[in-house]
Amino acid sequence: MADDDEDDCMLASEALAESPLQHQLYFVKDGEELMDYLYQRGEYANANNAPLPGLILLDLNMPKKDGREALREIKTNPTFRRIPVVILTTSKAEEDIQLSYYLGANSFIIKPVTFTSLVEVMKTIGKYWFNIVELPY
Repeated sequence: MADDDEDDCMLASEALAESPLQHQLYFVKDGEELMDYLYQRGEYANANNAPLPGLILLDLNMPKKDGREALREIKTNPTFRRIPVVILTTSKAEEDIQLSYYLGANSFIIKPVTFTSLVEVMKTIGKYWFNIVELPY
């Protein structure tokens, strides 16, 4: 999960803990750190600390490299473009929705405002991407 809001990360972690999924959630605070994680460079040089994700939850509005820039880089890289990217953001702007799908996002979800709703969204995301969809490996 790439998100600069610590509260949103904490809530997402707690929401995932409420769901039946047993997946590890890794957090990065901006697009630059996400790319370091994916390329396994810097603090993520040890591959054991940065396994290739099965899904990326991506906020659009982050410092340094925002989610749009990170999405563009992910979806133009032959190794990373097969990783599903779910935009999870507070933005409701039509141009953000259009651009996200144009750049290759697999889903666009507006962050729920209540914890109960976030738990439901996290359960649904997990069920869909890890139990229903068949992904290439």
